[in-house]
Amino acid sequence: MLMVLVVIFYAGNILTGKAINDLPPYTIAFFRLLVAFIVLFPLGFRSAWESRAAFFAYKKPFLIMTLTGVTFFNTFIYGALQFTTASNVSVLETVIPVVTVLLSAWLLKEKLQGIQWLGVLLSFIGAIWVVLDGTFLQLASINWNVGDAIMIGAIVSWAVYSIYVKKYMHLFPAYGGLLVMTGISVIVLFPIVMVEWWIHGVPSLGSLPFVLGLLYLGIFPSFIALLFYNRAVELLNASEASVFLNFLPVVTMAGAYLWLGETITVMQVIGSIVVIAGVFLTTQAKVKQKAPLESKQIG
Repeated sequence: MLMVLVVIFYAGNILTGKAINDLPPYTIAFFRLLVAFIVLFPLGFRSAWESRAAFFAYKKPFLIMTLTGVTFFNTFIYGALQFTTASNVSVLETVIPVVTVLLSAWLLKEKLQGIQWLGVLLSFIGAIWVVLDGTFLQLASINWNVGDAIMIGAIVSWAVYSIYVKKYMHLFPAYGGLLVMTGISVIVLFPIVMVEWWIHGVPSLGSLPFVLGLLYLGIFPSFIALLFYNRAVELLNASEASVFLNFLPVVTMAGAYLWLGETITVMQVIGSIVVIAGVFLTTQAKVKQKAPLESKQIG
């Protein structure tokens, strides 16, 4: 249930990000994280201060989690949407679970059973089926561009983030950890935003759609969804949790149908059923591990 909510919030992230796409990508990323930091401050300051020794003791893995999952993952997505279509982004996001599974097998020694590999494959095929409306030949005809190359950064970032969350996130307080992550991200992005404004000019941020959009991005995808995702990775594992991200094109298109008036075809419904079946298979069997998680340090 946590991962279903995460997918819903991230689908809203794509729809909202597209709706306010007139804003530059780093500006969107900066202000969504600034909103998240302000919301988190009263909730997480005390626990962050009390756990400051843990942040310093595990500063390297914590910084890696911060930069990959909080600072740059969505920044890559917003940057990609400046050049490519939402469909291309959706296709490429379906690669995230596959990359996560492979990294988990290599670094965490997670070993999926045969039926789980089938589930990963089914959810991957189903997600692409939804985006391409059942016509796989369209994949070769998509006009790939620099935005699609930028999405590679998002794919690698989230896969690495998922791995490190499984290894290290339990060492930090939930609210306090996210507070420090968003604080570091705001500091890192600030000079980049200044350069962006110097090149493109200062954007107008006062319009109601921009304000509401940034508030949504800062509260739901940046705060609540990350909190839920981190907990879900603890309860499942990096591989199983990531497979749920293949729901993203399904939920995004459903949102586009409800709020943007776009149509949904029979082929897309079939693809959605395939995704659901794949996720079900992947999460049914218990993941086997060759060795305890603590036996091999990533950081």
